Amino acid sequence: MVTFAPSLIMATDLDQAYRHCQRVAKEHASNFYYAFRTLPAQKRRAIYSAYAFCRLCDDIADGDLPIEAKREELARVRLDLSDALSPEPPLAPSPEFRALGDSASAFDIPINYFEEVIDGVESDLTKTRFSDFSELRTYCYKVASVVGLICIEIFGYRDPAAREYAVDMGIALQLTNIMRDVKEDAERDRIYIPQEDLARFGYSEDDLMRGVMDENFKSLMKFQADRARSYYENSRPLFDLIEPESRACIRLLHTAYAAILDRIEAREFDVFSQRVGLSVREKLTMTARLWIGSMAPRLWRP
Repeated sequence: MVTFAPSLIMATDLDQAYRHCQRVAKEHASNFYYAFRTLPAQKRRAIYSAYAFCRLCDDIADGDLPIEAKREELARVRLDLSDALSPEPPLAPSPEFRALGDSASAFDIPINYFEEVIDGVESDLTKTRFSDFSELRTYCYKVASVVGLICIEIFGYRDPAAREYAVDMGIALQLTNIMRDVKEDAERDRIYIPQEDLARFGYSEDDLMRGVMDENFKSLMKFQADRARSYYENSRPLFDLIEPESRACIRLLHTAYAAILDRIEAREFDVFSQRVGLSVREKLTMTARLWIGSMAPRLWRP
């Protein structure tokens, strides 16, 4: 009879957990997945686990359960997170938490980052309007900037200023998502564009619900685009603060989402007729170009 050492069994379970996280990323992370593939193996696996965790939280918030049931599910996620990141995790956690516990330990990722992600998606259950940009920025921080802070712990950095730039990049990406998903969010009765901006440009919630594409809407969206671009620009110093082997990933994410913003503007902000995005070919071309560019200095190093 063949027996296996417990450590080998655990390693196999852990590999299976990471493979599960990779499948989740491949299936759902249409823009992120190509960027993740540029990372070295250990960092790539850790990013998959972080993404799978975030996806789990999003799916609960966006699902069809009653609000109280969603709160219960997110409370369970908090408990699973605490268990997974404890010194003695449970013997059989779900794949997401088994992989997350391992990667959070390997890269010393603070648990409060993951807790803030849960806080952000939980706010979606009841908060569907934002009075001003200050409120929206707080939301963007919790659902996007904190994810950036998780990522840079995996990417590696030495200068603490990287955290500030990661926060700005997260806000840039989330603002782009908000512009792209205006129609889908409105159908869920969620309006992320600040109320003060709607009033400033004379564009009502009713106009938004009906998909009105007038000059007021275009001016409103141009204002949102300019705000997002300022955050893209502010976050550029992050590239040079990340460890070289991770730079292609962060540059690809930045470039891909900035390209989506450019495309939204090129379409005169028509986000109602179809969802704006990049083709698979465009993503692959962008990935190859940025990955080769990041590798070139090392390839030619004496």
